[in-house]
Amino acid sequence: MAQQGAALQNYNNELVKCIEDLCSKRDDLQRQIMVEEEEKHKLQNDIRVLSEKLAKVNESLAKKISARNEFDKTIAETEGAYMKILESSQTLLNVLKRESNSLKKSEADENRYDN
Repeated sequence: MAQQGAALQNYNNELVKCIEDLCSKRDDLQRQIMVEEEEKHKLQNDIRVLSEKLAKVNESLAKKISARNEFDKTIAETEGAYMKILESSQTLLNVLKRESNSLKKSEADENRYDN
C-alpha cells in the first residue's frame, strides 16, 4: 500500500508540474497577445492618421489641378488672341506699306508733271 501511495504521490507531483507548465505557457501567450493587440491598435491609429492625411492631400491636389487647368485655358486663350493681334499687325503693316508706296508713286508722278 505504501508503494501505491508513493506512485500516487509521484502522479500528483507530475500532474501539478504539468498544470504549472501549462499555466506558464498560457501566461506567456497572454503577454504575446497583449503586445500584438497594442501593436494592432497603434497600426490602426497610424492607418487612420495616414488616411486623413491622404484625404487632405487628395483634396489639395484636386484644387491645384483645377487651378492649373484654368491657367492652361487662360494661357491658350491669351496665346490665341495674341496670334490674332500679330496677324492683324502684319496685315496693318502690309496695308501701310502699300499705301506708303502708293503715296510715294503719286508724289513721284506729281513731281514729274510739275517739272
